[in-house]
Amino acid sequence: MKTNGIEWVFLETHNWGKAARFLQSVGYRLEFETDHASGQFSGDTGPRVFVAEIPEDRPPQTHLVLTIPDADTFHPGPGLEVVEPFEDTHYGTREMTVRDPDGRIWRIQAPAKP
Repeated sequence: MKTNGIEWVFLETHNWGKAARFLQSVGYRLEFETDHASGQFSGDTGPRVFVAEIPEDRPPQTHLVLTIPDADTFHPGPGLEVVEPFEDTHYGTREMTVRDPDGRIWRIQAPAKP
């Protein structure tokens, strides 16, 4: 099964306020902010960006999130390293974590089961 493309860019930051101001200064709109130093941004086209503040002792990471229509019909291709199989998330999706040949983490996201 093919993906639908990049749905999200997930960014970790040490300073939510600075990251939010940066994204807004380059044209992104804040769609919503959570009560735990995170929020979602969108532009006119392309993937949405979700930013989450993390503790200073962790290095910030960036993850690309690909979407698929159904986790149950997704079969990883040869050589795809599955780091974490599909699991339900607290935000209403199912998500799998994979690693590319250069060691980068990607997430594959599908709708939650009805």
